Amino acid sequence: MNNLKLYSELVLNIELQSKEETILFSAYDMERSRLFFASSGNFIYTAPLSFFQNEEAWKITSSHVEVDHIDLEHGDFITSFDYLMEKEALIVGTSDGHLLLHTVDSHFTEVVGQVEGGVKRISPSPDGDLLGIITGLGQILVMTHDWDLLYETALEDRSDGVDVNQNFESPISWRGDGKYFVTLSQELSSSLLKRLKVWERDSGILHAVSESKPFMGSVLDWMPSGAKIAAAYGRKAENKCPSIAFFERNGLQRSLFSINEHMDATIEVLKWNCSSDLLAGLVRLENFDCLKIWSFSNNHWYLKHEIRYSRQDGVKFLWDPMKPLQLICWTLGGQIMMYNFIWNTAVMENSTALVIDDSKIFVTPLSLSLMPPPMYLFSLKFPSAVRDMALYSRNSKNCLAAFLSDGCLGIVELPPLDTWEELESKEFSVEASVSDFPLGSFLHFKWLDSHTILAVSYHGFSDSNVSRASSSEDGLLGFYLQEFELACSEDHVPGSVTCSGWHAKVSYQNSLENLVIGIAPNPAKQGAAFVQFYGGKISEYVSKFGISRGAVKHDDWSFSSACPWMSVVQVGDHGLLKPLLIGLDDIGMLHVSGKILCNNCSNFSFYSNLADQVITHLIVATKQDFLFIVDINDILCGESEIKYENFVHVSKRKEEDNMNFVNMWERGAKIVGVLHGDEAAVMLQTTRGNLECIYPRKLVLTSICNALVQRRFRDALLLLRRHRIDFNVIVDHCGWQVFLQSASEFVSQVNSLNYITEFVCAIKNENIMETLYKTFSPLPCPKETKDFQARDSISSNDTNKVTSILASIRKALEEQLPESPARELCILTTLARSDPPGLEEALERIKVIREMELLGSKDVRRMSFPSAEEALKHLLWLSDTEAVFEAALGLYDLNLAAIVALNSQRDPKEFLPFLQELERMPVDLMCYNIDLRLHRFEKALKHIVSAGDAYYSDCMNLMKKNPQLFPLGLQLINDPLRRRQVLEAWGDHLSEEKSFEDAATTYMCCSSFEKALKSYRACGNWSGVLTVAGLLKLGKEEIIQLAHELCEELQALGKPGEAAKIALEYIGDVNSGMSLFISARDWEEALRVALMHNRQDLIIEVKNASLECANLLIGEYLEGLEKVGKYLVRYLAVRQRRLLLVAKLQSEEQSINDLDDDAASEASSNFSGMSAYTTGTKNSSVTSMRSSAASKARETRRQRKRGKIRPGSAGEEMALVEHLKGMSPTAGAKRELKSLLLCLVMLGEVEIARKLQRAGESFQLSQTAAVRLAEDTMANDLMDEQTHTLEHYTNKMRIEVQNSEDFFWRCKVFPF
Repeated sequence: MNNLKLYSELVLNIELQSKEETILFSAYDMERSRLFFASSGNFIYTAPLSFFQNEEAWKITSSHVEVDHIDLEHGDFITSFDYLMEKEALIVGTSDGHLLLHTVDSHFTEVVGQVEGGVKRISPSPDGDLLGIITGLGQILVMTHDWDLLYETALEDRSDGVDVNQNFESPISWRGDGKYFVTLSQELSSSLLKRLKVWERDSGILHAVSESKPFMGSVLDWMPSGAKIAAAYGRKAENKCPSIAFFERNGLQRSLFSINEHMDATIEVLKWNCSSDLLAGLVRLENFDCLKIWSFSNNHWYLKHEIRYSRQDGVKFLWDPMKPLQLICWTLGGQIMMYNFIWNTAVMENSTALVIDDSKIFVTPLSLSLMPPPMYLFSLKFPSAVRDMALYSRNSKNCLAAFLSDGCLGIVELPPLDTWEELESKEFSVEASVSDFPLGSFLHFKWLDSHTILAVSYHGFSDSNVSRASSSEDGLLGFYLQEFELACSEDHVPGSVTCSGWHAKVSYQNSLENLVIGIAPNPAKQGAAFVQFYGGKISEYVSKFGISRGAVKHDDWSFSSACPWMSVVQVGDHGLLKPLLIGLDDIGMLHVSGKILCNNCSNFSFYSNLADQVITHLIVATKQDFLFIVDINDILCGESEIKYENFVHVSKRKEEDNMNFVNMWERGAKIVGVLHGDEAAVMLQTTRGNLECIYPRKLVLTSICNALVQRRFRDALLLLRRHRIDFNVIVDHCGWQVFLQSASEFVSQVNSLNYITEFVCAIKNENIMETLYKTFSPLPCPKETKDFQARDSISSNDTNKVTSILASIRKALEEQLPESPARELCILTTLARSDPPGLEEALERIKVIREMELLGSKDVRRMSFPSAEEALKHLLWLSDTEAVFEAALGLYDLNLAAIVALNSQRDPKEFLPFLQELERMPVDLMCYNIDLRLHRFEKALKHIVSAGDAYYSDCMNLMKKNPQLFPLGLQLINDPLRRRQVLEAWGDHLSEEKSFEDAATTYMCCSSFEKALKSYRACGNWSGVLTVAGLLKLGKEEIIQLAHELCEELQALGKPGEAAKIALEYIGDVNSGMSLFISARDWEEALRVALMHNRQDLIIEVKNASLECANLLIGEYLEGLEKVGKYLVRYLAVRQRRLLLVAKLQSEEQSINDLDDDAASEASSNFSGMSAYTTGTKNSSVTSMRSSAASKARETRRQRKRGKIRPGSAGEEMALVEHLKGMSPTAGAKRELKSLLLCLVMLGEVEIARKLQRAGESFQLSQTAAVRLAEDTMANDLMDEQTHTLEHYTNKMRIEVQNSEDFFWRCKVFPF
């Protein structure tokens, strides 16, 4: 579904040597891009194609070209010539049979051979090794490039004495690989019939001969791919127009098609382009010549372009042998025209396909039906062949303009798209519009609005002088930018097609100074368009004002090179609408507003999720057959390179999780269009011509989320079902708490119990947008939705998602839909699918239905429910049968339980005895046994307590087996004695659980003091032990003995301070108490006790111990200060070396990026997290496959060695930092230090106290500064030898910690 568009036409006039001279032949030099022309005056003209590549080439109407003269004898003239690449010279054949080799560069001509009868045709083989010549005597000569004759054979089979028709010139055409060539031979019996002959290259043996056919002239060309041979039929005898037929190598005709012209028309030339997808033919008609270009797709030949010329011009053409879409034409008078074509998709922005075929446009609205070509919905027939067209579609207004090969403009107004089904299979004849001003020949044209067209037209060239109103009469010459106003004299009838009565009036016209590559309307500005000039420069055109000469170029929008494919779309940027220019050049560079987005693009399209002309996604097809879905916001934010990985191949392991691209299954498939809005489809056309429609998951999710934002729940649900996407998207897009408020609207919109049941069964607790679709960026929720979600997220955070959603759906079903059996089954589904399942409530509903059936009620309401059996079977189908049976037991309804068991296909021998045994029990005991079976222990306890005192032992056993029941048991049991038994049993349980404090408290509640004392003693609570001892009224000796034991236990537990209190308060041993206080380093308390007892020996003991401790601490602080410096120096050295290695690795990063995806991933995993002395190797992937046991062993060893610093190891750097942090004084050490300082001051040792405080301050300050220095260097990749020093950081920290809580132990009387 493509149309062939002419986007560039360049003209060059050769100044011939005389007025009578005409151009006869041409040749092409591929290596140096030169064109050679041979004239009737035996002149050779050389025209370099670089003329056409100049920026000013479009202005050049004439140019000086090199001219060489071939000296021939009088009466001799050039009959054929071609270029020999191997000789870098022209081979020239003359009427006298001379073969001349003319070297253009040296202007030297030599005779290389003489052919009897003259030279009729010269054709080198594609590989240049051989040269085929047809002589005037009907002989085929094949010779090597050294002019050695390989063989000679007769072109025609003729009897002796029969003269050769020397007026017939047989063509010779080689197959693309050069193994065969084909000629035409005239039948001796009839001058109208000819036969096609295929010859073998090396031997000259006749390979195949076709049947005698009325071949037209000497028209013959073999497709470069070798599949078909094109020839022309004259069918005038059948009163039919000429046809083009295709033959196989074996001479059999494969197919043919008619050219749809008058039967007097003749086909002069047929030529394939180098890619074999276009066939150009020169057709001579009564009043003009026309160049027709056909393409083949889906077994149909389309006439894609037609250019008309005056018959006096005698136009001829050739395809560029390297560029398949470049056509070169020339006239007898020396005018050379270079046409550059591009393939444009036939699918317009509104997803309507408009396929050009000759004078018809096939119209197919793909949004209504995906109809493959050549089928169509209806067609528009114009007076002549359509060269180009433009569609305007906005606000239900559809207008089509077509520029015709006769220079006229055809206008059609179409009805709204939703009425097109009524036009099926119809054909509408369109009349050409009337214009009082010459239109010229349109190169580009677009609609500005529904009644204005902006066009680039050219006047005065050979192909523009055939129009009905010749522009040369008005003096126009060159390229013009014209604005046309259109008006229709006929009233448009709604629902009909307006094909006539159109008038075109030129409202603005301006000559162009630069070559225009393309124009595109500005959707964000009424009556404006962007014009692209040569080189990709962009200017803005404003209706009626044009482009002023001093207009400022839009450099930020301009492309870096010419982009034949250009589009301007309207996008939203933070709530503002603005235009976005996108262009694709001929080498695959995709330009977006002045920047290159992709360098391997084959074509692109756009998608709008609202179908409102605001584009949300760019669809890019790459040359590697990947289809990328690019979010416009990613382009505007500059995140496309990272997010889409430069549009290159992604490894297979990423492909599954990546929604940004789709792997196109058929090589060479192209994007032809998209379906906007909820359809969210991309249409591809394969090289075979068939259409395929795919639904990229990213676009589908976007359309679904868009429907949800608009609260179109039914549309969203249908899209989810159609594309088999998880239904949880409906709930999770804006948060399930928000959906709770919309459940009623959801049910009323969907209004289908089957759909709602599917939805209910799909709900799960997982947030699907954060797991399965985590790579998808959803549309933002409305602001009020976000506010509600933020407000209720805390209160709803602990609620089960599934249960809450299904409860809201169940409530909405009861409120919104009338009672029916299907509604009841859907409600049961919501209960069965809850988490946990609401089986008891479901069974209660079934129980109500069963009771209604047992009563034999004939109430109308009874008919609104399913049968109890149907409802129960539905519940059993959705749930675990064992769970349903237990839920029925939980209702204490044995009959219902029996029915459930029977319907779940259980063996009666399994459940009947159990149910019969329960039926014989008292009610409370039956409920107790059912609760035990269902592990409902709280209900079981209540029922066994209600059963009476006879079951008290069962009650105690139940609580002992389930200790969590003790609080409930205390509430249910009122007897004081039994309450104490419960408390004591609870205390025993707590003791077994090692909760001695709680056990002691529990024992105290039931006055079990001995057990309480043991519990207090077990947890080390000596005050509780001695308190309970007092409650037990123990004797003095027993308490002293107990105190001695506690004192020894506390010393063993490392609590000498508490042991000292017991020694002083309960034992009365001052000396032991003093020694224990000194051991606990509680210096102030030790000094207080010594002074309280007024014992000088104890004071001296405290003084000596404190001085000894102070000197010891001073030494430790000095040693610690030295260690801090040593560790910091080592850390800085390791850090510096690691930074050097990181810089080296980054310099080698380019080589890592050149690896394939898997290798690069492996390399990155090896390099990640490396320090300067890493032990990672390239065999890490093998190491990672070792057993889990070995991994655990390594982890155990690592835990043991974590406190060690191994020089040169991978973790040395972090180990040094952790060690520096670990050297910080603990809070207990600071309290002991403060107590020691105060004690020394009280004892008069002020100098020792000052010295101790200074040592402690220096150590702590250095340690804090070293940690701060390490943290700063770890967060930065740069190191400064002047700043990152311990001295600098120490001075810095000294100021910061003046009033810090970390230095609370200091005495302010000593200066800092």
